Amino acid sequence: MCGIAGFWRPSGLPSDASGHLTAMTGAIAHRGPDSSGHWFDDDAGMALGHRRLAILDVSEHGHQPMASASGRFQLAYNGEVYNFAELRRELRSAGASFRGDSDTEVLLAAFECWGVEAAVPRFAGMFAFALWDSVQRTLYLVRDRLGEKPLCYGWQGDTFFFGSDLHALRAAPGWSASIDPGALSLYLRHGCVPAPLTIYADIAKARPGTMRILHEPTPGAEPVEYRYWSASGVAREGLAHPRAESDEALLDDADALLRRVVLREMRSDVPLGAFLSGGVDSSLIVALMQAQRSRPVRTFTIGFHEAGMDEAKHARAVATHLGTEHHEVYLTPAELLATVPTMGRVYDEPFGDSSQIPTTLLAQVTRQHVTVSLSGDGGDELFGGYSRYLRANRIWGRVSAVPGGLRQSASRRLQQGALAWTRQGQGSTILHRASRVAGLLGVSSGIEFYRNLVSLSRSPSEFLTGVAEPPTAFACVDAELPGATLLSQMMYLDLVSYLPDDILVKVDRATMSVGLESRAPLLDHEIAEFAWRLPVRAKVRDGRGKWILRQLLQRYLPEPLVNRPKMGFAAPIGSWLRGPLREWTGDLLAPDRLRRAGLVRPEAVARIRTASDRGVSQWDAQLWSLLMFESWREGQAARPPVLAAS
Repeated sequence: MCGIAGFWRPSGLPSDASGHLTAMTGAIAHRGPDSSGHWFDDDAGMALGHRRLAILDVSEHGHQPMASASGRFQLAYNGEVYNFAELRRELRSAGASFRGDSDTEVLLAAFECWGVEAAVPRFAGMFAFALWDSVQRTLYLVRDRLGEKPLCYGWQGDTFFFGSDLHALRAAPGWSASIDPGALSLYLRHGCVPAPLTIYADIAKARPGTMRILHEPTPGAEPVEYRYWSASGVAREGLAHPRAESDEALLDDADALLRRVVLREMRSDVPLGAFLSGGVDSSLIVALMQAQRSRPVRTFTIGFHEAGMDEAKHARAVATHLGTEHHEVYLTPAELLATVPTMGRVYDEPFGDSSQIPTTLLAQVTRQHVTVSLSGDGGDELFGGYSRYLRANRIWGRVSAVPGGLRQSASRRLQQGALAWTRQGQGSTILHRASRVAGLLGVSSGIEFYRNLVSLSRSPSEFLTGVAEPPTAFACVDAELPGATLLSQMMYLDLVSYLPDDILVKVDRATMSVGLESRAPLLDHEIAEFAWRLPVRAKVRDGRGKWILRQLLQRYLPEPLVNRPKMGFAAPIGSWLRGPLREWTGDLLAPDRLRRAGLVRPEAVARIRTASDRGVSQWDAQLWSLLMFESWREGQAARPPVLAAS
């Protein structure tokens, strides 16, 4: 796991190109604390930088940026290609030779042997890289299939910049970018900024499963996007041709596939362990690790004294049964609270998922013992694990039975009444729920219903002035999955939006902030393709999701350790906002401060603060997202960025 950064100035490198690149790589030193490297092509105006977290071949043979054998390609690469050993054998048989044992060298040999477009689909893993082809004078920016590793890019004047995250781009000398109002609107709705947008205008994220290709650019030219893997294509194919085998046959296939993938992702030349919450997904990953390892797997859990947050006892029971070398640390409320103000620096753009705090603390604890940790991320999105899927299906079934005209009329009346009372300062739990019900009644489709259900705010325009919300994946699901059930649509949307833009951002930034590599075996593309071919009965059965994973886990754990209620991993933000964080919240969300920034409407923020203070907990998540935005903004340049023109 590493960090990459670089720039292309077609008119020629600036006089202090080395200083520019040093600033960019220095800003992401936490992603690669072991070493750094720079490479320049003066004639082309290309600069590549790298920060290394040494995982495979920790010798100098793994140093980057790295050149291919012929010198044609230069690569700055972040991630792991887990099938590199198999690819190496195939490339050797084709005549390639290798100096070291890193997967980086295998990627370069693959580019030379097969070409870039043909090589990338053969990589199994998580990766984001910048590849320079000196013969074709072409830059490739490539991101893995499901978005585990980040990559952003954009023009600043006559220079094209790119990097692992926005920390690197912001460190470039002369950086000047304004906040994108549309991205801010989406952030207030979802608590994260969905790709391809970033919080900054004219700076983008590469989308999962794509490569961006830039030839001899002119300032402002958009790289051509080439999609080498399509989640919608995989979903359509799986839904059109579901597997028809027996439950036992599906379980056997799932067991064999998962064991193979987990074993492959355990390859490491540095200490390795696993996150263990005691839930189905992480327990299954640890069970499959331990089943294929002679020594105890090192597992890590953090515990909390707050009621409703502590999963440590469940993780301890799983670890005891499997015989792992278990590490458990209980954290105090003071330790949790002390982490809150640092989130604006850990995350490179505003991020409002409160589970960022326990995730960051878990990463800190784990890094004290290992450099690589496996996780169970991806199980809910691929195998129907979220309880909201079943809830949305049930509620929409009832709502959609009511004639559309009657629903719309009831929605308007409820909304008007709730809005009038809220603006008069009469915030209450009942009024908030009335407003939410109004929004749910007013939708015209199941997927629009789901969008409202998972939105922090159904109307971000209440907090912004004259801002149009850009379209997201919700707008095109009917075209991408025509005729699919609501359950399939919800799972697909979470796979292409919530997973890469929230869950994986949270994990990447939290782990990389302490130089820890996190691997998610359930996000292997073979498992994703397998999951989409499963019949619904293998995912949702008897009112519960992840049926096949639960059944598989019972091959390794007793049933009482498998079937327990799911527990979230979020912080108690409501009690914090009304208690120990009240003064800090008041400072960051002070009307005068918001008015000077000109980004968010102070009166709208004041309304929900008042409601929250009165105990209307439904506003807590929205208030937290606003607080995290202001905390992030405060942590950026001394001169706050201005709002871009709509």
